[in-house]
Amino acid sequence: QVQLVESGGGLVQPGGSLRLSCTASGRTFSSYIMKWFRQAPGKERELVAGIGRSGSSTYYADSVKGRFTIARDNAKNTVYLQMNSLIPEDTAVHYCAAASTGVPGGLSYDYWGQGTQVTVSS
Repeated sequence: QVQLVESGGGLVQPGGSLRLSCTASGRTFSSYIMKWFRQAPGKERELVAGIGRSGSSTYYADSVKGRFTIARDNAKNTVYLQMNSLIPEDTAVHYCAAASTGVPGGLSYDYWGQGTQVTVSS
């Protein structure tokens, strides 16, 4: 069993930055592909970014490419999502997920966090 706890969300003005963190319980963090999803009200859930077990492979949705960066620290059981140049369309609940199989750009997951709200507004 893996528990995921996200933090770092909040209210930011357009053009601003936020860094989300997701810390996992357990000793097998490095065996999971880690992903960030988001869901805005009335919209489908979207895979935002994913990172492989060692951190050498990453995936980004076209909507965030060049603005967001995913990274992980296996020694700290933590995955990060650095979000720059935020726009109102980035407003959503952002969720961290862990997948034991697949690829960083895949939609599968085994564990899911509780989510953290990101609101981009002036």
